[in-house]
Amino acid sequence: MPRSRDWGAPTAPTRNSRRCSGRSRPTSKARNPFCRRSRAVSTVWGRSPAGQRQTGGQGLFRADDNLESAYAKAALRQFYQLLYDRKVAGCSLGEFEDATGLELTDRDGSLREELPPITQFLNRVLALRIAMQNRLFAAFEEVLEARIEAAIAAGIYDVGIETLTAEGFWIAERRTVYTHASTGAETRCYRVLRKDRNRPLPPTEALALRATPGRLLINEQSHRAAVQVAAASLMHDDGRVVARTRLVRPMGRETVSLDEFGRSHWRPATRDRFAPLWEAECAQVPEFSESEFHIITGLLLPIWDRLPAENMRVYRFETDDGERVIGRLVTPEALASVYEGLGIETSPGLSPDEAWNAVINRGAALDLAGGLQIRRSMVMSMHRVELTGFTDGMVPQLKALGLTSEIIAWRLRLFVPVAADRGPALLSALLARHPLLRANPRTAA
Repeated sequence: MPRSRDWGAPTAPTRNSRRCSGRSRPTSKARNPFCRRSRAVSTVWGRSPAGQRQTGGQGLFRADDNLESAYAKAALRQFYQLLYDRKVAGCSLGEFEDATGLELTDRDGSLREELPPITQFLNRVLALRIAMQNRLFAAFEEVLEARIEAAIAAGIYDVGIETLTAEGFWIAERRTVYTHASTGAETRCYRVLRKDRNRPLPPTEALALRATPGRLLINEQSHRAAVQVAAASLMHDDGRVVARTRLVRPMGRETVSLDEFGRSHWRPATRDRFAPLWEAECAQVPEFSESEFHIITGLLLPIWDRLPAENMRVYRFETDDGERVIGRLVTPEALASVYEGLGIETSPGLSPDEAWNAVINRGAALDLAGGLQIRRSMVMSMHRVELTGFTDGMVPQLKALGLTSEIIAWRLRLFVPVAADRGPALLSALLARHPLLRANPRTAA
């Protein structure tokens, strides 16, 4: 008889199921193929929702990782890409979708931008046969461990609470967003001003990079200076290796592929041409730069489920007045959803620059007046900023603003150029005609 599949959340294991899932001596009797402990079940039973290791659990992943971490979510997205590229042994994309009921592709056959999250993935995989569970988790484990090891080797592995450092912090606005009914304890949202000292690379240190070895460059179009140094190659999820180079600039570093560098306007320069341009750019850098961010602090546990599911790290800092603050940072586009979940009617709006960064860097979707939506889409393995919800009559006006049109899978699609010198300005002009109604934070897989 075919086995019925329950797509609900896994129920707590009973005493009999625990006994059934443990090790037993070999027997000649037939055994239920579902009455064995798989790698997936070991993972879930061996860990708490927060990722803490439980004694006696035969967990799949290391103790310093958890299934809700940014590394696990990124690994799951890469795992989906491997499925799409037919690089998961023993399971094709079609078999995975048929077995789990999860849809990973759009109507045009490309991989979806919004993919099923880790909780839904675990829920569906736990309903599969043991052999399939083990195959899928073996592939997922390999991807996850590679990401964690790379982060540790690069010195960027997230070990917990992060301390923010800057020249100064000031709390510009305080707002109580929740009060516990029994204790009276409060949850507050702070708007914090941050001041950082700019430290451009001195010309003497820039010239010293030639010994690394490095090469002095000048951009013939913008007349800026840079030092070219070696950079590690990048390996894509499909195994392709991209050779890269790094450009050191007065206020930062930029890593580009050798192909992109070859198509740029950077050209070798002598020291006499290089030094004056570098010094002039350093002189134009202001002594300080200012920015702001929002942090939710105070009583967090009762409202934790109403805070964004992405970037769940906790941060701490100390203001210039000596006040110590610890809490969850909330991005500008997510703040409206947090306020709505807490029953607060008014929330800060997004500036055009904040809206652009939310889309291009964090994958947020912007709902605009007139039924339009701006979102980041994956088209031909490249991220594009797409406008959806338009009518045929709106196309000429939108194209006049600078949007580009393409016919993909017999369907007209409109895109905002992603170039830094065009995208933000075009979005600002679009928002002037179609005001922003709501920013929807992306739910990361």
